Amino acid sequence: MVRGGVPDTIDLKDAVEREQILAILEAVRETPSDEWDLMALLRRFPHGDGSYAKSQLLSAYRRLVEEGTLTASPLIERRLRGRPVRTISGLAPVAVLTEPHPCPGECIFCPEQDDAPKSYLDGEPGVLRALQNAYDPYRQTAGRIEALEAIGHATDKIELLVLGGTWSAYPEPYQSEFLRRCFDAMNEAPSDTLEEALERNELAPHRNVGLVIETRPDHVTPEEVLRLRRQGVTKVQLGAQSMDDHILDLNCRGHSLDDTRRAIRLLRLGGFKIVLHWMPNLYGATPESDLEDFARIFSDPAIRPDEMKIYPTALLEGTGLYRLWEQGRYVPYPEARLVELLASCKDLVAPYCRINRVMRDIPADYIVAGTTKSNLRQIVQQQMARQGRQCACIRCREVRGAHAVDVDTVSLDVITYETGATTEQFLQYLTPEGRLAGFLRLSLPPAPRDELPIPEIQRAAMIREVHVYGPAQMLAGKTGYQSVQHRGLGTRLLEEAAERARAAGYDALAVIAAVGTRVYYRERGFTEGDLYPTLSLQEAGRRS
Repeated sequence: MVRGGVPDTIDLKDAVEREQILAILEAVRETPSDEWDLMALLRRFPHGDGSYAKSQLLSAYRRLVEEGTLTASPLIERRLRGRPVRTISGLAPVAVLTEPHPCPGECIFCPEQDDAPKSYLDGEPGVLRALQNAYDPYRQTAGRIEALEAIGHATDKIELLVLGGTWSAYPEPYQSEFLRRCFDAMNEAPSDTLEEALERNELAPHRNVGLVIETRPDHVTPEEVLRLRRQGVTKVQLGAQSMDDHILDLNCRGHSLDDTRRAIRLLRLGGFKIVLHWMPNLYGATPESDLEDFARIFSDPAIRPDEMKIYPTALLEGTGLYRLWEQGRYVPYPEARLVELLASCKDLVAPYCRINRVMRDIPADYIVAGTTKSNLRQIVQQQMARQGRQCACIRCREVRGAHAVDVDTVSLDVITYETGATTEQFLQYLTPEGRLAGFLRLSLPPAPRDELPIPEIQRAAMIREVHVYGPAQMLAGKTGYQSVQHRGLGTRLLEEAAERARAAGYDALAVIAAVGTRVYYRERGFTEGDLYPTLSLQEAGRRS
């Protein structure tokens, strides 16, 4: 491949090019932050008929470090890393898609194409990558890891997102084979069974620190919760779409609000992190009813998700909603009204929740009417800033980039709230400026949990998530700049959670751990169970 007239691989054996690269890398390291401009820097080092790409320079830098010519420089790594937002929350997300398969739903807003899973479009970036790889899970996973590495991201901590609609509707043999091949790619080694692949991942080159699937509320049963845990799943995206049964019926969603409540209860009791999908501007809704609907998400104890994806309804040709639009019975919100609605929704978000998205990644030419802005989140944030409003969600508060953090100055803040199944304690470490450096979700459920056929957690408190922010750092060691990761905050959060669980009368503390984090928990006193690492609080108390 050639970029800007320059081959991807720089010839370090060529003395002239080698000196040029060394000079560029020295300038990258020495340029003051207030003068940093890569393009301006490269103009000082012309190269024939083109200029070097970040990935080329990063590859050359790493080879020079390997051979001992250069000393490793986190500053160079950071400045040459492409799209830093990819791993800014502390891990590398890898999204893969399952092959097209019949969906049990008949939603009037959902597109359906032969070459894409239900609700997805063949022009979406993720679907395009899946099509290029013939929906092969190994090739999709390996390709995304390779692409992230090429632009400078650490990939030894992978959050695997399995997309493609209703995971629970796929045959179980397909699910097992799909996941086995994804883990084979992360392990860089073949396996005969999913169980073998999961076990191998504990010490793999690319450890799985989170496994995410998406499903419908009416497909979540106690048996499904157990199956998901055996597959290594730690987070579930739940397509709720609305908190209003009338709107759900009008849009032929096929499930009720009570189904959503039951699903969330079971998932929360099982320790899963819950991502709720919500759609404003569905058929029958108004901006006013949507705002009331959004408020229920946090006022109803049976909902209160950990994360959300807001997907404004996209009007797509060939759907039932499109036919209603042709008849004049459905009208998309004007963009200005949608922006104000989303800003008002963000005003209501609880600080224990993260808003991951406010727009689907649908190409503009697929959308018949309504907003097509891919940067809708930015537009909403700009409007809020102009009006002096500020969203309190996790994403808007988390430590970003190489934000310098003195871990000795962070303070612990605890948000306690009730759900339909548990008492939740959101333990968060805040910087003096109020930025979120790390958090832990401690769940205090009733004992026993008779609804779930999982004996090992019947009388245990549950850690549903531990997250320390900052760019994803290599597991093997620390970097030279002040990243928050690997500075002990995770261990401090675990110790605090254990003390709080013990004070609440629990004998054990379980954690819903991805397979790639098992070693981390064993090193901190947790004993491997069948599905959950567990810490004996009595033994931990005696040790302390």
